[in-house]
Amino acid sequence: MDRYRRDISLSAENAGCDRAGAAIVRGVSFALKPGEGLQLFGPNGAGKSSLLSMFAGLIRPAEGALRWREGGAETDRPPEGSVFFLGHDASVKPALTAKENLDFWAKTYGGGDVRAALEAVDAMAFRHLRARSLSAGQRRRVDLARAFLAQREVWLLDEPAAAIDRDGVKIIRKLIADHLARGGVAIVATHDDLGNGFKRLELAR
Repeated sequence: MDRYRRDISLSAENAGCDRAGAAIVRGVSFALKPGEGLQLFGPNGAGKSSLLSMFAGLIRPAEGALRWREGGAETDRPPEGSVFFLGHDASVKPALTAKENLDFWAKTYGGGDVRAALEAVDAMAFRHLRARSLSAGQRRRVDLARAFLAQREVWLLDEPAAAIDRDGVKIIRKLIADHLARGGVAIVATHDDLGNGFKRLELAR
């Protein structure tokens, strides 16, 4: 298993984010080095999705600071091409098959082994079915296969196990464990226990 070509670290110091002008989360502090993960816990509306959007650079911190480090360089924005962000909404195109969806994303990311990505999420059996005919859990697996293709050092995953069965949860855990073993960083909002290797951040509503 090859290591990622870049070592990227992320830390937050008393960071907070707003939504529609109202304070959602305040006082978030943590530090993640290559090979480390953070699990976000909290009820719906606690700000997990907003935090992930902030980490992805889609919204600016309302207070505090985010620091990204790559080598000796430090910045308040994610290094270019370093982040894979999986949100709530499925990105699959209904008219395309599972494989065609991943062919599209492989071109977008500049390459990638589509067959290996399908195998990684146990989606070979339905690779030739159009996405509109797949179950919600199968579509989520196709979405997760994008992480395999993207080859990004930082994964930000918002409820990756949504609509996924028990076998699928095991697949997600393995994908994330392999990602960390390669020197990646992961921040995951999920109710499923990801194990002792993850730091935990509890958010209150």
